[in-house]
Amino acid sequence: MGEISSAIQVMREVTVADAASGRQVFDATKALMELRNIVDHRLAVHAAALDRLGVATQSGGTTRILLMEMGAAPGVATRWLRIGAALATLQRLPGYAGDGAFSAEHIDAIVHGMAHIVRRAADGLCGEERLEHERALIAQAMSGATPTTIEQVARGRGNQVADETGGLPAAEDRRLNELGVTPTSDGRVTLKGDLDVVIGEKLTAAIDSLAQPRPEPDGSPDARTPGQQRADALEQILDAAASADPRVVTPPKTHINVTIPVDTPDLAQLQWLGPISRALAKQLACDAGITEIIIDGNRAPLDMGFEQRLFTSHQRKAIIARDRCCIKCGAPASWAHVHHMVHWQDGGPTDLDNGCLLCPSCHAQVHAHGWDIALGIDRHPWLIPPSTVDPHRKPLPAHNRRTMHLDNIAA
Repeated sequence: MGEISSAIQVMREVTVADAASGRQVFDATKALMELRNIVDHRLAVHAAALDRLGVATQSGGTTRILLMEMGAAPGVATRWLRIGAALATLQRLPGYAGDGAFSAEHIDAIVHGMAHIVRRAADGLCGEERLEHERALIAQAMSGATPTTIEQVARGRGNQVADETGGLPAAEDRRLNELGVTPTSDGRVTLKGDLDVVIGEKLTAAIDSLAQPRPEPDGSPDARTPGQQRADALEQILDAAASADPRVVTPPKTHINVTIPVDTPDLAQLQWLGPISRALAKQLACDAGITEIIIDGNRAPLDMGFEQRLFTSHQRKAIIARDRCCIKCGAPASWAHVHHMVHWQDGGPTDLDNGCLLCPSCHAQVHAHGWDIALGIDRHPWLIPPSTVDPHRKPLPAHNRRTMHLDNIAA
């Protein structure tokens, strides 16, 4: 431990001298990268030792949580444990890793790749076969290949192994399935997945059936990009799953907890993904089960709201009979939320004259981009576009009223 402390002190004193040449800075950077590789390797070894010794379990936790409490990022802690556990099963990689020849990212790609190849073999691989694949992936790293390229090479070798040993084709091998749902620093979520052909076909068919262009209220082409159309389709799939018959399928839990600081009510937060705007809080209040939790400066609960599905099923049926579809774009009523024309948080009542149908995409646009909705003298909702769309803010009838034919009116 004394040697490590001394090394830390030495590293703290490393700087870029004012008179340093480009070559000197280059050489120092190269040396620091090698040092970083060695440190990452030692951390993986120590993480594996912590796990083997059960240090975290003595306090009822996991080694990953312990590493995070010590200051490691979640992804880094996971990588250390994955590499540390895999090193004992590999023959050549530990030596290269200990010498600092490869970055932790390259080491992790080789570990991932070897695990993939082994999974593809129907009857496993012997030691000599494993060594052959390990050498091939190490050679890729030595040639300057990126971690992504190393994993692609591993997938190719995995296909060969499957062909030779009678394993499943990659497209049909469910053991390769992965799906990551990762919150980002700006409060969004990144999806990354690798699915077999059956799940992929189901997902593609479901999204394709829902991600169709639809005109804007003024008749102009759909302003959404194809990617935005697919994202909206995914939300419709999730909403459909949430409302599924529990006798057929267990619906996911989509209840929303909103935490509101008593002294700064604009800083509301969701339970999983953090801060949200006041506009989004209003949007959620239209058609979702919400529990509001009022907290003080020390995050102690002061008051609890109540969960409420604001529009009853009978009210929703009546509004569907009137609006027929999303009043802005014409999306089917089965996709739509019931929106409060005067926001519920602003005192808007939950009654037929204050409700209208909006699909999730249009619902978000209405809340975020200055659209207003009012009940006309015909007792149907009218859309008032923001000045950025129409400087005169001329009201537009609901979609089913814009597309009526003369025979409809006569009827």
